[in-house]
Amino acid sequence: MLFYIALFLSFFYFKIARVYKKEEQSNLNMNIQNSIVFIVIVALLVYGFTHKIWYVILLVSYFFVIVSSLLVSAVQLGIFIDGKPFVKISHLYKLLAPIGMLIAFTDVYLWGI
Repeated sequence: MLFYIALFLSFFYFKIARVYKKEEQSNLNMNIQNSIVFIVIVALLVYGFTHKIWYVILLVSYFFVIVSSLLVSAVQLGIFIDGKPFVKISHLYKLLAPIGMLIAFTDVYLWGI
């Protein structure tokens, strides 16, 4: 179960990062963070394909890509309560580092390092 949560968070992370890259100016710190998280996600996928059934991973990954895209798109369009935005895209930008760390810690836990 922990693997699938980390897999969802990895797709969610890179969807937010892609929106950040399109809307904000790219900087060195963000590029380094995205590179480190990319390496961690590759290690997560290697773990998944060596310890889980490959076609289940592909089906679940496809589902997670769709759900994470819909979540980020909903935040971009706006979720309003009493005329004020409930969740802004800037809130998601602030969550990039904690999500990346959570994925990394989960990956380290799964590999047993």
